[in-house]
Amino acid sequence: MKKVVLTGVLALLCLVSCTTKKEEKEEVEKFAVTNPVKIDTTFTKEYVSQIKSVRNIEIRAQEKGFLQEIYVDEGQFVKAGQLLFKIMPKFYEAELLKAQAEQKASEIELQNTKILADKNVVSRNEQAVAQAKVQAARAEVALAKLHLSFTEIRAPFAGTIDRIPLKIGSLIDEGELLTSLSDNSQMFAYFNVSEPEYLQYQTNVKDRATTKINLVLADGQTFKEQGIVEVIESEFNNETGNIAFRARFPNTDKLLRNGETGQVQMMVPLKNAIIIPQKATYEIQDKKYVFVVDKDGVVSSKEITTTGELPDLYVISSGLSENDKILLEGVQKVKENDKIKYEYQAPQEVLNHLRLKAE
Repeated sequence: MKKVVLTGVLALLCLVSCTTKKEEKEEVEKFAVTNPVKIDTTFTKEYVSQIKSVRNIEIRAQEKGFLQEIYVDEGQFVKAGQLLFKIMPKFYEAELLKAQAEQKASEIELQNTKILADKNVVSRNEQAVAQAKVQAARAEVALAKLHLSFTEIRAPFAGTIDRIPLKIGSLIDEGELLTSLSDNSQMFAYFNVSEPEYLQYQTNVKDRATTKINLVLADGQTFKEQGIVEVIESEFNNETGNIAFRARFPNTDKLLRNGETGQVQMMVPLKNAIIIPQKATYEIQDKKYVFVVDKDGVVSSKEITTTGELPDLYVISSGLSENDKILLEGVQKVKENDKIKYEYQAPQEVLNHLRLKAE
């Protein structure tokens, strides 16, 4: 009798256990499903940028000769008008002395001719010729002074000296590169924007996103100063279909240098954008997919293309419509053509539980 009772108890426990496991299984197999949502929004788009100084020029020799002095060092900050290099001036000093002597001689000749002309010994035409010789001599002096001034190379503006390839004593030709000078007080960031994004940026000016942008440096850190988009080029590149934007960044700490690269982060406005939660996606070989649920509860994978990223959300450019039902959670638990039970959640309810509250 005790054996029968024990067997019955065991059977009852087994039944309860199996029922509990079955209920748990049914609860696990219920998945949350939602729809993509279409809204007007803005998102942060990153663009590869080239950083340039507001002024960056090559310093070249304007006369030939031997490099006599170098007054600065590579990487040094210099003031406007500061002496940088000196080319041996002896030849040009001699030219100036010769021109000054010829000027003095022509002035004496003019003085004598004027005295003779006043006494009608020579004609006034000879006096005019002598006057012209004086003017020509003065021009030669001015030219000699100019050539001599070219032997001293000065900074045309305040900036930072680049590499100096030549050393003292080097023989330099006219036009030879001595160094480069960069004004890094402010910096330009150039980046290319696609035609659709350009049109979205320019359309409806009053609704346009802020022109202020951020700059992410090569080490992943965000530059502390914000830049402002101030120039858009006049033509699209026929090969790429892009147009160049230019932003200006303050560079108070002189951290940015000419030739650096980075990524500009710009707020781009979007009309009728289709967005989905990031957690509804999965990746295979750098491609993004979602599971679409049909009316019978059968899931099938679908590749999507994203055009931007928001906190917790992707902006979809192709692959989905706002009428599709997508698997919200459990994308790692289902397989292609699985039939599932699901609970539908309204898109707005889903968005309200994310970090970003879409408006």
